[in-house]
Amino acid sequence: MADLFKRITCGVYVVGVAAGDRHNAFTAAWVMPVSFDPLLLALSINPRHSSYELLKRGGSFSVNVLSREQMDLAGHFGKPADADKLASVKWRKGRRGTPLLTEALAWFECDLIEDHPAGDHVLVLGRVIDGSLLKPDAEPLTYRETGDMDGAAAIFPDRFS
Repeated sequence: MADLFKRITCGVYVVGVAAGDRHNAFTAAWVMPVSFDPLLLALSINPRHSSYELLKRGGSFSVNVLSREQMDLAGHFGKPADADKLASVKWRKGRRGTPLLTEALAWFECDLIEDHPAGDHVLVLGRVIDGSLLKPDAEPLTYRETGDMDGAAAIFPDRFS
């Protein structure tokens, strides 16, 4: 089943969140544009993820697009939040305080508009308030290229219900 879902093309991103003086970032693949007017992005996040509370309290999030050369960053930010994952990475605060990776291919900063339950995740809608293309010639990293880095193969059901 995991091989089937790896055929849906999606990128690999580092999503940054902040509330007050707390900040975190995590690897995500379930991000997509949903509207031109206004500019909206959607993010799917597990509500039990430690960053979900920061996202809700801070009311904003960033989406940092990774390039094919940044597989190591995808792995780094995919680890549990037992330490400050941003401590060893170059980043700056966006307009809303969300982490923007200075070495990313591109980044977006979004205000939280609303969220909706979506199975075992929550679908978060964000209005894009800022963004920048930092490496116009770089190729984005795709989820399929990460293999089973996130362990998702063990989570997919054995069959359709």
